[in-house]
Amino acid sequence: MNAQYYHEIITQKSFLFLQELKKEYDFVLIGGWAVFLYSKALKSKDIDIIADYSTLAKMKEKYDVFKNERLKKYEIKTGEFDIDIYLDHYSDLGIGIGKITENATARGGFLVPKLELLFLLKLFAWKDRRGSGKGQKDELDIFSLASLPEFDWNYYRRVIKENNFQECGRLFVDLLKTRREVRELAINAQKMSKLKKDIIAKLV
Repeated sequence: MNAQYYHEIITQKSFLFLQELKKEYDFVLIGGWAVFLYSKALKSKDIDIIADYSTLAKMKEKYDVFKNERLKKYEIKTGEFDIDIYLDHYSDLGIGIGKITENATARGGFLVPKLELLFLLKLFAWKDRRGSGKGQKDELDIFSLASLPEFDWNYYRRVIKENNFQECGRLFVDLLKTRREVRELAINAQKMSKLKKDIIAKLV
């Protein structure tokens, strides 16, 4: 799929930076780039990672790392894209960071969350960003993951219950029912109708 959400030059720079990070540090990749590794749909701009405190300390030796108290994360700013760093016992991603890292899997040379957990991370982020530019990108990422044939809806239902994600689950169903198509992902009205029926049948 050749659709773009961000400018190709920015996404190329971001991915090159991400590849350099991988050579030096251990982390679990989340956010839009992790979605891209699953869906191969829309590339990302900002980089989101889960790291431990020793990795954060190493990154501070090379980069200007800022603490964002309000959003409970650390940040590196390049001027064109940001690197957001999330840590256990500090950041709130909706799901325990330990659960995410324990269930991480290799994808495209990176460690990424299990598909359904990544989907829930996206839902959690989208819930607070609805109506914004980032929220629109979250929606596209949500649909690109939900339309993957390997998505395990039984596991998703179980994790929603275990993590009290019922509100996010309801918001997703509402979103699913109201969208008629997703042009950026080449999901026309006919494909969307089938996707809705398939997913809702698995959620009841």
